[in-house]
Amino acid sequence: MIIVLDTNILVSGLLTPFGPSGEIIRMVSGGNLVLLYDARVLLEYEEVLNRPKFKFNKEHINTLLDFIKQNGKLVSPLPLKTPLPDPDDEPFLEVSIAGKAKCMVTGNIAHYPAISREGIKIFSPSKFLKYYRKQCEDTEPSAALDRTP
Repeated sequence: MIIVLDTNILVSGLLTPFGPSGEIIRMVSGGNLVLLYDARVLLEYEEVLNRPKFKFNKEHINTLLDFIKQNGKLVSPLPLKTPLPDPDDEPFLEVSIAGKAKCMVTGNIAHYPAISREGIKIFSPSKFLKYYRKQCEDTEPSAALDRTP
């Protein structure tokens, strides 16, 4: 599934690896999810994850960012038709739209009013996990039919 992660999900996932955001990060590293990004998104990931207050291991951060670059999908977005209240949030929605993301995951859903979304689904981490599992359930019966006894 192709998605966009807001920076707060990466931070939360690294701070609480056994919570919903941590599970999403594991799904990314396991190849179940493909992240869309552009240069602005990667720059924000790097800047925020390297903030001294988080005390994240710099080598781990670099490994994560390299993984995203190698396994994610770089897109070239256009500006939003309807700007967001906070312009710093716009790159994430612009990337979601340009890359035709299945959805975007954020801890700040209110920052993305419906009028600006252009059809992109926006989920909290726990709601995304429910959505993802439902998508998997919906596709499993046909996969079972493809198996030969």
